[in-house]
Amino acid sequence: MAKKFDEEQISEILKRLEVMHPNAVCELNYSTPFELLVAVILSAQCTDKRVNQVTEKLFKVYNTPLQFAELDEDELIKYIFTCGFYRNKAKNIISASRDIASKYGGEVPKDIESLMTLAGVGKKTANVVYSVAFGGQAIAVDTHVLRLSNRIGFCDGNDPLKVEEGLMRILPKETWSHAHHLLIHHGRYTCSARNPQCADCLISEFCLFYNGK
Repeated sequence: MAKKFDEEQISEILKRLEVMHPNAVCELNYSTPFELLVAVILSAQCTDKRVNQVTEKLFKVYNTPLQFAELDEDELIKYIFTCGFYRNKAKNIISASRDIASKYGGEVPKDIESLMTLAGVGKKTANVVYSVAFGGQAIAVDTHVLRLSNRIGFCDGNDPLKVEEGLMRILPKETWSHAHHLLIHHGRYTCSARNPQCADCLISEFCLFYNGK
C-alpha cells in the first residue's frame, strides 16, 4: 500500500538519494539521439553493461537511421545477438529506422507521442529518449523504478503506467527525469531485488518496506 508523503518528505528523500548517487545519469553510451534510441531498444531484458559492449562495435559500423534502414535483419543480428530477443529487436530497430528516415526527415522525433509511433518504442523507451536526449521531464518506469516505488511507498501496484502516473502526481515536475535516474541507481546499487542494503540506505526511515519488516 502507498504511503502519504508531504512535499518536505519528498524533497528530503530526493536530497538523500542525491547524496547516495551523485552521478545518477543514464548509463547507456551514445553520441546522438538515434544511438540512444537504438541502445534503449536493445536494453529490454538486458543490462546496460552488455548493451554498451554491443553498441561499441555496432556504432562504429552503423550509426544513422539511413544506414540501419538499409540493413537486413541477419546482418544486424550478427552484432546484437548477445542482447537477447535479438530477432525481434533487429526487426523493430530496422523498422523504426525506416520510419525515421522516411517520415521524420532522418531525425528522431522529439515528442513522446511521435516516438511511440516507432516500432519497438513503448512508453518507457519514449520517456527515456525524450528526457535523456532532448531534456524533457518524464519518468520511465523500469523494473528498478517499479520495485522501489512500491518498497518506499510512493505507489502501489505493478502496472508501470499507473506507477508512472502516481509518481508524476507526488514528485515535482522539474525533478521527474532526475528522480527516475536516482531511483534506477538506488535499485541497482543499494536497494537490489534480492538483497537490499538497508543498513547503507539513507532513506530507510521513510521506507515502507524497511519499517514494515
